[in-house]
Amino acid sequence: MAIFKSKAKSDNKTTAVDMTKGFIPKLLLFFCVPLILGNFFQVLYNTVDTMVVGNFVGKEALAAVGSTTQIINIAVFCFNGISVGAGVVIGQYFGAGDLKRLHISVETTMAMTFIASIFFTALGVAGTPLMLRLISTPDDVMDAAVIYLRIYFAGISGLLVYNMGSGILRAVGDSKRPLYFLILSSFMNIALDLLFVVVFKQGIAGAAIATIISQFVSAALVLILLSRSEDIYRLTWKDMGIDMPILKKILAVGLPAGFQSMITAFSNSFVQAYINNFGSAVMAGWGCYNKLDQMVMLPLQSMGHATTTFVSQNIGAGEVKRANHGTFVAVSMIVIFNFCVGCLLILLARPAVEMFSSDRDVIESGVSFIKAISLFFMVNGINHSLAGSMRGRGDSNGPMVIMIVCFVFVRQLYLFFITKIIPNDPVVIGLGYPVGWTACCITELIYFKIRHLDGKHLHSHKEARL
Repeated sequence: MAIFKSKAKSDNKTTAVDMTKGFIPKLLLFFCVPLILGNFFQVLYNTVDTMVVGNFVGKEALAAVGSTTQIINIAVFCFNGISVGAGVVIGQYFGAGDLKRLHISVETTMAMTFIASIFFTALGVAGTPLMLRLISTPDDVMDAAVIYLRIYFAGISGLLVYNMGSGILRAVGDSKRPLYFLILSSFMNIALDLLFVVVFKQGIAGAAIATIISQFVSAALVLILLSRSEDIYRLTWKDMGIDMPILKKILAVGLPAGFQSMITAFSNSFVQAYINNFGSAVMAGWGCYNKLDQMVMLPLQSMGHATTTFVSQNIGAGEVKRANHGTFVAVSMIVIFNFCVGCLLILLARPAVEMFSSDRDVIESGVSFIKAISLFFMVNGINHSLAGSMRGRGDSNGPMVIMIVCFVFVRQLYLFFITKIIPNDPVVIGLGYPVGWTACCITELIYFKIRHLDGKHLHSHKEARL
């Protein structure tokens, strides 16, 4: 740690946070709160689109935006998994005080991001109609969904660049400044949504255009920050390139995480396909639930990222016991939080859905989904924290396999059989989510205890470092 300490002390302006010492709950909370707020404003992009088109365009437009969510998530989650891998590598080099490799990791990460942006843009724009047909999008929703999704994918590079840039900052403990940029661009998105949809009457296309403009603004701001920073994670454009050994380390953690997230989103799209068979009102109600689901998932995902950063830095510094203790603290915090939120959502289900739509059928459908699923968020909170801890140790394959089996195979088996037994109730289809969460939670707890706590596979200090 000598290199890091000399650098950090010589630069009073550093925004990096050393998580290898200090009170663990405070470190996690202070890191997590800006991250939750940042994720909130990021989710707000699509949520505002949903609210605006639901209230000013119509039920079919609301269903169209809702039906695209899981498709967008397939691409975004895949790439975000790779950003997790980059964050683990950067976080461990930061914890170990290896500034040279940290610098190379930043340049490699951003070069990879620009290449990936081209790939996802081309694939998304070309594949939109096929993807929508695969999830059984109804004819009365198809045209609007194609328009929205194609425009969204045309500008997805802004989202990818922002996510990776903010991931670099999070890896060294800075979760505040990406939040400020995201707040700015989120309010811009709200203003542009109202301008394009309400004033210019551009319908669902206007909502998509507003979103991508705002995402490009947040991407530009985070790139400017990284480029002009005097801190140890500065992005130096002339040094940008791909270092293959470091790229392999990033992909060793990131690809399993990305593949797991992508497959999970793909599995969720099958749930959407089952829901689509019930018509536009149920689709819209499910879309309303999903927007609230995304909001509630923010603390889960944020605590997972916080746990990854905390564990990766402590593993890099050789503090395995502290990494384990931090994992249990994170799990406890998120379970308590989600129990309170789940109860609150059940009590406020109707007014929550009414924010998105005034249609009676849509409201009744959305309320039913919320009341059936909300308390299971506690279970999924355990999943995210444990997976984050394992990835921080460099173990990305374990949570990947567990989540794929539980979120994909267990969930699809449930959906297959439940629709044979109870064919006309969309709520039992929605329960496919908590069935997968519960199976995953039980399996992850067993795996984590055996492999990382008291088994022969417990990483030694040297093995745990990259």
